[in-house]
Amino acid sequence: MSLYRTPSSSILKPFSSSYPLFSSAAGHYSDLTIETSVPFTAHKCETPSRSVHTSPNELLAFFRQMALMRRMEIAADSLYKAKLIRGFCHLYDGQEAVAVGMEAAITKKDAIITAYRDHCTFLRRGGTLLEALAELMGRQAGCSKGKGGSMHFYKKDAGFYGGHGIVGAQVPLGCGLAFAQKYSKDGTVTFVLYGDGAANQGQLFEALNISALWDLPVIFVCENNHYGMGTAEWRAAKSPAYYKRGDYVPGIKVDGMDALAVKQACKFAKEHALKNGPIILEMDTYRYHGHSMSDPGSTYRTRDEITGIRQERDPIDRIRKLLLSHEIATEKDLKDIEKEMRKEVDEAIAQAKESPMPDPTELFSNVYVNGFGAEAFGADRKEVMAVLP
Repeated sequence: MSLYRTPSSSILKPFSSSYPLFSSAAGHYSDLTIETSVPFTAHKCETPSRSVHTSPNELLAFFRQMALMRRMEIAADSLYKAKLIRGFCHLYDGQEAVAVGMEAAITKKDAIITAYRDHCTFLRRGGTLLEALAELMGRQAGCSKGKGGSMHFYKKDAGFYGGHGIVGAQVPLGCGLAFAQKYSKDGTVTFVLYGDGAANQGQLFEALNISALWDLPVIFVCENNHYGMGTAEWRAAKSPAYYKRGDYVPGIKVDGMDALAVKQACKFAKEHALKNGPIILEMDTYRYHGHSMSDPGSTYRTRDEITGIRQERDPIDRIRKLLLSHEIATEKDLKDIEKEMRKEVDEAIAQAKESPMPDPTELFSNVYVNGFGAEAFGADRKEVMAVLP
């Protein structure tokens, strides 16, 4: 059975189109209807149907995409420990179903803006492995030319607006994107992602208020991985039912470890937002790594807890079981895909290492608008340090 092909330049191609999927087993099914792992829970709105329409090729794509994301994040862990990645680095392994399911429900004309755990969202927006890994290593081939690093991935041509390092700061910016979409009447929406750690931020409630007043086409997505840095949600939030936090704004709680449930919820939310304005999606998910690479992730939770989630709720294993139970793929087929993903990542790392660091002359580029002139002064504001074009 042939489940994939390997283009020689695949690491340079957008993630979403690197691999046309086909298989002989997939031909047995033109369509599948699969029930979500758990029911949706709603606040002030209807719940989406638990019956999700999918196809063998979509399930294969989900498996491939999440396997590649997982492999990239594990590789980033190693690169960080080897000091090839510097500064802050927040990994997404465990949460892949959110990025994969969301993208399956929308188009590149819709906008996504997120916080600093952004590597995998960038890939699903169409970014390449080389752009991702080069950016992590601060190289010119990176998506932000090596000057953004882990927290500041960006791909405007695919509606991905970052990558933001300040907790919660992306939320009002996302509402601004939604305001522009409503003003333009182009039938698109914005997905604003934030974590449970940012859910208590005042700016979130200000953004919810203005979005509801103006019926903005915005979906607030709380990626609840249950720990804000090292603080458990129950220690930080009097009400950890984040999908209800909008009060007058409807909300839905979603199993964020089930890619099909995420897809169904995001499709429902987009339709709702275009007709009725903002809605909250709380994605019940989990991160396997610590908050960042400086956090071992085991001082505020037990290893048994992490192992239990891996065994019972892992998003990749869920799709693996569906592929096997519906005889779409064999164990060998799926292991071959995982081996190929490892090879893809290794090749991208090798190419990223060959990319040079940004030139010092680039220090002030993309900071000021060209043509308006700008002067940089010393601390005493007497001596001009540089004059920019």
